Amino acid sequence: MNGTDISRRDWLRRATAASVALGAGSLAATEAPETPVGPAWKTAIGLNGFESSGTKYGKRFAIWEIVDYAARAGFDGVELVQNWPQGPYPGAGEATRVGALRRFYERFGLKIFSIQTGAPGAFAPTRGAREGWIAQMRERIALARALGCDCVGMWPFGGLRGETIDKAIRHLAASFREVAKIAHDQGLVAAFEIEPPFVFNSEKHLKRILEEADDPRVKTIYDPSHFDLMNGSSGKPHEMLARIGVEHIGYVHLTDSDGTLRDGGTSKHLAVGDGHIDVQASFETLRDGGFDGWVMIDGWQIPDPYDAGTKGIEAIHRFCKKA
Repeated sequence: MNGTDISRRDWLRRATAASVALGAGSLAATEAPETPVGPAWKTAIGLNGFESSGTKYGKRFAIWEIVDYAARAGFDGVELVQNWPQGPYPGAGEATRVGALRRFYERFGLKIFSIQTGAPGAFAPTRGAREGWIAQMRERIALARALGCDCVGMWPFGGLRGETIDKAIRHLAASFREVAKIAHDQGLVAAFEIEPPFVFNSEKHLKRILEEADDPRVKTIYDPSHFDLMNGSSGKPHEMLARIGVEHIGYVHLTDSDGTLRDGGTSKHLAVGDGHIDVQASFETLRDGGFDGWVMIDGWQIPDPYDAGTKGIEAIHRFCKKA
């Protein structure tokens, strides 16, 4: 499936609409059907929410229940996370495993829109280590393409390993530039995310990475909880989003927050409406900036990721007037 394919869910929706129109007689002839107003964003549920909730709170989530929920809730796709629920990603050349994984989600009318990958090697001190990471990402991008993805996510966690922050940023930006080119050549978007616990953890760092990369193919991920902390925990991450520029956003991890860290870890994620973030302003900033990609509901360490998923997709649908 690609961005122009019609999912089973969309086909049924359209077929039902057509039947209603045919049965409406003269009313259908005199009244134009209502069309959605606003951006046509694609929505996804992140498996990272279920993986992290299970780890933190000792819960167990069955993957077939998750995808059944996602289909019934109206999601378009999912973002996979490494090592959950059934071990590491398959290799790009493992055609049988890759095909089975893709078909599993497609049976529910869902697209695997992205896979999450680590990026500590992207800013390793030695050239050989950085080249090794790029080679690994080449394989991951091939896997993502085989799975039918639109995006690949990258997280540059890890320490400086004796480097200065300036040198690490230069190395990181150069690695991201190379990987973004590989992804672009395969028809994918490569996007990275920085978080408060990382060594790259400020608006200044984010701007410098983008400036050093100096390539429009290098994208970042908009996560309101991280942007909120980097913007002074004001509840207005859209202000930083506007300063960074919507044109630099590859895709969105939608979450709310109260502007604090969760148990000393990363930015506290909350279901949309449960925190202090002006989510409506984020939507408006993305729309006004021309964003037209994927919005994934990020339930990281939220006790009930189903609740977070429902509140998130309903907020998106209300804004896009699709509900």
